[in-house]
Amino acid sequence: MLIDIQQANANAIAAIQASQPVLKGIGTALEVVPGMKKNLILHAGPPITWERMSGPLRGAVMGALIYEGLANTPEEAEKLAATDKIEYSPWHEHDGVGPMAGVGTASMPVWILEEQKGGRKTFCTLNEGLGKVLRYGAYSEEVITRLKWMETVLAPVLKAAIPLAPEINLKNMIAQALQMGDEVHNRNKAATSLLIRELAPAIVKTSFPEADKARVLEFMHSNDHFFLNLSMPAAKMMLQAAEWIEGSTIVTTMCRNGTDFGIRVAGLKERWFTGQAQIVKGLLFPGFSEEDCNPDIGDSAITETCGLGGFSMAAAPAIVKFVGGTVNDAMNFTRKMYEITDGESQAFQIPNMEFRGSPLGINLLKVCEKNLLPQINTGIAHKKAGVGQVGAGLVNPPLKCFEDALEAYVEKYCKDE
Repeated sequence: MLIDIQQANANAIAAIQASQPVLKGIGTALEVVPGMKKNLILHAGPPITWERMSGPLRGAVMGALIYEGLANTPEEAEKLAATDKIEYSPWHEHDGVGPMAGVGTASMPVWILEEQKGGRKTFCTLNEGLGKVLRYGAYSEEVITRLKWMETVLAPVLKAAIPLAPEINLKNMIAQALQMGDEVHNRNKAATSLLIRELAPAIVKTSFPEADKARVLEFMHSNDHFFLNLSMPAAKMMLQAAEWIEGSTIVTTMCRNGTDFGIRVAGLKERWFTGQAQIVKGLLFPGFSEEDCNPDIGDSAITETCGLGGFSMAAAPAIVKFVGGTVNDAMNFTRKMYEITDGESQAFQIPNMEFRGSPLGINLLKVCEKNLLPQINTGIAHKKAGVGQVGAGLVNPPLKCFEDALEAYVEKYCKDE
């Protein structure tokens, strides 16, 4: 099969560049997420069964079953989770993404993003904050109480406010945030502030009790990572535009479930290529050591796949205080990522590099040829269910994912040559 790889990749990158994700609203997962069912639990990363799930993913599943009222205790939840009464599926197979464990269930509120010209939608749950939260595998009473407040107060207020606000183009907002020191993976302080700036007047105009509106604004203000759950589905939407372009070697998905790291490639329709998730190296909270750390977990590497996060660390020098390393390291990580990408973002520009566009379009061939892996910055979950976050740091995917994808690509496109 004669394939013009360069042209196919140019088409994929052009599609990503053209995509314009906007904030459409908030809905309940069961009502808006394709394929959602009451007994289905969506999770981060490639497909996985209960038997192979890591501690934080198991903990998040147990907490989700308690949240949904399907179990009353962690023991009941753990027993139910292991039965065929509960089904599991990756968010990426349902047009969505989930940070860390990424667990999503029927009753959870989700952001709804839509392509500006209509059509495609992507989804993500709302961000709980850092520390002892469901996405890091915690399931204590305070975690469930917070989730219920998010379902009954936070989501309804935001849902009512969004139609009262001007259209929020998330691509433009991310571009602004990069100019203000974010990379919108592990630093979202500027992006969260920009979001509050757009939504606050609309929140005030809603008819909810003043105490509820004040609590919503306080919650957003106190949670610098609130925007993460918008940057992720925005990146997902942009990359969806490049999915399944015949012959393209551009990587459209990078994600992890705490056991496996998985990728998908534009020209290899819907196929997963996996390898062992790696241990994240970085800064740990007091009292924890590397022995406590679970391997890499979460869908948030979708930001790196889109040229953000670790690929744009040069735009966010303050990130090194959260994930480790030095400012020079942050600059060098971005410089290296140009070596494995085929383009530069037109929207996402890096001030510290003379406003050069961020590295865009991870090329499977270049990763394998140069033996240079994508750079990811991320949070670290405790390996035991129920504990939560223990730090943040830097990590790379396993090379095996890319080698296996290359082998499959050759088998599909080059076997007759």
